[in-house]
Amino acid sequence: MTRQGTQRLHAVKVATAATAVVAVTAVILAVALNLVEVHRLVQGVDSRLSERLADVVKPDVGPGPPPGESGSIPSLQHDADFSDAPSFVWQVSGVGVVTPMTTGAPNLPVHQWDTSPLTVTVNGSSFRFDAVRSGSGWLVAGESVSQIDRIRGEGLIAEVLLGALLLVVTFAGSLLVGLRASAPIEQIRRRQSEFTADASHELRTPLSVIEAEVELALSRPREAADYRDSLCRVSTESARLRSIVNDLLWLARADGDLPSRDADETVNVATMAKSGVDRFAPVADAAKISLSFVYSGIGRSFVRAQPDSIERLIGVLVDNSCRYTEPGGEVEVRVEDTEHRVTLTVDDSGPGIPEDHVEFVFDRFHRATGRPGGTGLGLAIADTVVRSTNGSWSVGRGHLGGARMAVSWRHAPVPTSETSFGDVGGD
Repeated sequence: MTRQGTQRLHAVKVATAATAVVAVTAVILAVALNLVEVHRLVQGVDSRLSERLADVVKPDVGPGPPPGESGSIPSLQHDADFSDAPSFVWQVSGVGVVTPMTTGAPNLPVHQWDTSPLTVTVNGSSFRFDAVRSGSGWLVAGESVSQIDRIRGEGLIAEVLLGALLLVVTFAGSLLVGLRASAPIEQIRRRQSEFTADASHELRTPLSVIEAEVELALSRPREAADYRDSLCRVSTESARLRSIVNDLLWLARADGDLPSRDADETVNVATMAKSGVDRFAPVADAAKISLSFVYSGIGRSFVRAQPDSIERLIGVLVDNSCRYTEPGGEVEVRVEDTEHRVTLTVDDSGPGIPEDHVEFVFDRFHRATGRPGGTGLGLAIADTVVRSTNGSWSVGRGHLGGARMAVSWRHAPVPTSETSFGDVGGD
């Protein structure tokens, strides 16, 4: 089974489990609600029957109860109204003779009556009965509860339909959520797989060159100059290998440490940018590139970040511009600060970034051109710094005709122990 099929199967399993939980909960709630509603309706019937009997009987007001007994025995009120439907009234004599007191009353089943309400089936219909003593017999009141059974049946059908709809919606919703939730995980897994493959390729290339040079040097006796050339190539590839490993280690550390550490430090971006330009001046001179620094603002270019993070960011941007700018070209580093924002911009007169590569420039090991040099990790490192310092990117074509990489941060308060860039001077 493919990984995508496994992902879908896992989402189906999760959705099925969620639906089963909802189904069990719905059944329990439905049973409880049915029991409560039926009990409420039956209590209403019992209350009506009790009131009905109270209306048609009166207490016996004789000289008193027989010795050993307490209370009075009610008897029938002869002027009572027995036609109060839907309740029926019967009189049961002491010898069991049943006399209907309500017109249309069904036949009363033979039963040992007492004062507790009960449900009995009469002619295929459920009746609820209540009884009180009347003389030597009983006065029985009854009411059909078939309506309650019908309501319960209709409620059950409605609950089944609503429950089925709820389960369908739950399954579909859970499946959709499961697929959506697993999509980022699958994307991360795919990117990790691509990153591993790219890293393996980048590390294998210098190792292959080093291995080939060593084998060639050992294959037969050579002149000292040849050995020197081989060792120089080995040294170059070793430096490249070390650069890749250092960048990977920096990214691994930055992914976990930078967000929590940056919030506690304040950096003057203008000062750092000026230092970065000074540091890369020899590189630019060697490549016959004009490297300049421009500052404009109110003299408060402070942001919350680590000094080494901003230094690394500036180094990556300036190095990239110098690397891809032809001799005779120009690279400009500019810092602007306003009342609320600080912006670092690096423009160059190089070929720029193709539009179809802009969205991938921060991917690790991605290169917009086939020009040799670099590890493909520089802009990934820069992006890590920008994200960890809550900055925002602007990537496009600048006024020099090449790539324009700009980062903007929210202005940070000036530390009491620091001076602004304008106070110490600048170009």
